[in-house]
Parts: sequence; structure tokens; C-alpha cells
Amino acid sequence: MTEALVASYWPLITWIGLGMIGCRWLPGMIPYWLGRGLYWLGVPIEVFSLVRQTDFSQMIGLVPVFALSTLAVGFFVAQLSYPLQRRWFIPQWLIVNPTQASLFLPIAEDRAYRGSYLLASVLGNTGFVGLAIAIQVMSPEHLGWAVFFAVTQNVIGTYGCGVLIASYYGRATQGWTQVKDLLTVPSLWAFLLSMALRPVEFPTGLETALNTEVNLVIPLAFILIGIRLRQLPNWQSLKLALLPTLIKVLILPLLMGGLAWGVGLHREAIFALVLMAGTPTAFAALILAEEYELNRDITTSSIALSTIGILALLPLWLLILEKT
Repeated sequence: MTEALVASYWPLITWIGLGMIGCRWLPGMIPYWLGRGLYWLGVPIEVFSLVRQTDFSQMIGLVPVFALSTLAVGFFVAQLSYPLQRRWFIPQWLIVNPTQASLFLPIAEDRAYRGSYLLASVLGNTGFVGLAIAIQVMSPEHLGWAVFFAVTQNVIGTYGCGVLIASYYGRATQGWTQVKDLLTVPSLWAFLLSMALRPVEFPTGLETALNTEVNLVIPLAFILIGIRLRQLPNWQSLKLALLPTLIKVLILPLLMGGLAWGVGLHREAIFALVLMAGTPTAFAALILAEEYELNRDITTSSIALSTIGILALLPLWLLILEKT
């Protein structure tokens, strides 16, 4: 377990810390283009490479079921717990009269706040954080569970359920835009293309280049996370994120892990599902909050607090992997 912890924590702390420290000296456009490059090229190539190396002969057809279950359970738990969030964790723009504000929120602000709360509780950073950790600690035979979960979460979660939640609670957009967003997810096409080309033997140089790219994407993704965390404007609003963070990094992974254990999955498969279900709130939640005019305070705070949360809980998940 010690080796797994070192393998997981070293890139997390080193590269995220480097991003947070170096952020002040970087030109403003660097984080933007780094994010765009990872989204359109880095992560898709990473998915393409991992799919070629992954053994899909196991019960991997269950992965979409667990991914969808994670989204559904997260949404259900978040909806049930929203009255607590509304009562005890009041946004700063409602602190004028806390006693009344907790009971009678303006309708527009309440919908925007609720939409952001749901996004923060449901959408996970499976592509950057989840896969990067999984690569460090999981065997190639079971890595497919994490890869397939990440792709499913990215497509159905972020650009399916996430867009629907954001448009319902915020400023609605045209339906064709949502369809276009769903169909242009680069990781989806990388996954499908790699599956189609699995029987094809690539030249050794190309395979080596793909493996090298995976090793490059991990530090770049963590550096970007460090930069974005350093740029978050609302660290003083962390109390808004307590409940969605609890749902995202503790309740969901425990529920999914219990379900996976109940159906008799292999311990590494259980770990993959626990890890991916418990990834920090996705940066896509903030993008959706900005695009659909939802509350930004709760999403930015949830990203920060849930990133800290996974650092604290990772030893627990690795202990489960070791003892299961």
C-alpha cells in the first residue's frame, strides 16, 4: 500500500503544486490553450493508447451500468439533501437576512444555486484526475474499468446529464447545441476509433510514441489543475461546498463500492469504480455554470474542496483495494 500511495501522491502533489506556484508567471493564454490541447488532443490520445493496451474480455460491459448508476444515485442523493444545503449553507448574496433567506429564496437565484449544487455533486473529473491515478496503481488487465468509466462519464455525464441539468436550471439553449456538444466529445471518438483498430498492429515507433504521450498527459493535466485551483476566486466560500463534496468524494464511492462488492467483482474492478465515482468535481461543472448562468461560487468551491478531499481519502480507497 505504501508504494501505491507514493505512486499516487507524488504526481498529484508535485505537479499540482508546480501549477499553483508557477501560475503567477505564466501568460494568461497558457492555461486556456493547455486546457484546450488536453481536451482535444492529450486526453483523447491517452484514451486511444489505453484502449489498445487494455483487456476488455472481463465483465466490462457492467461499467456503463455502474457509471449511469453513479450519476443517478448522485443526482438522487443531491436532490434529497438540497433542503439541508438551502437551509444551512447560504450563498453570500443572501446573507442580508439569513433567517428569511434560508426559507424564501428568490426563484431565479434558487434555481441557479440548485443547478450548480447538482452539477458539483454529480460530475466528476474522471478524465484528468481519475485516469491519472488509475494508471499509477492499477494493473493493465483491469485498467479498462477505469478507461470505460471515464469515457461513459465524459459523454453521458458531462455532455448528457450535465447539459440537461444546466439548461433546466439555468439559461436554456437550443437543443441542437446540446446534441452537437454530445457528438463532438473527442474522447468518445478516440475510444471508438481505438476499439475499431485494436486488431491492427501498429509500428513499434508509433506504439512507443503513444505510450510516451500518456506519460506526458498526466503531469500536464495535474499542472493545469494546479493552475485552475490557484485562479479560483472564491476560496472563502468553501463552506458552500461541504455537502456536495461529501456526496462526491465519500458517499458516492462508498455506495458504488458496496454495490460492486455485492455483485462479486474483482478487487481491482471495485477499486476502479470507487476511484472513478469519487473523483473531484469536474472543471466542466464550472464551464456549464458559466455557460448557463448558474451560481459560480458553489462550483468553484466544490472543485477546490473535493480536490483536497480525494487527497485525504485516497489511502482509504487503496486500503479497500488491498483488503478486499
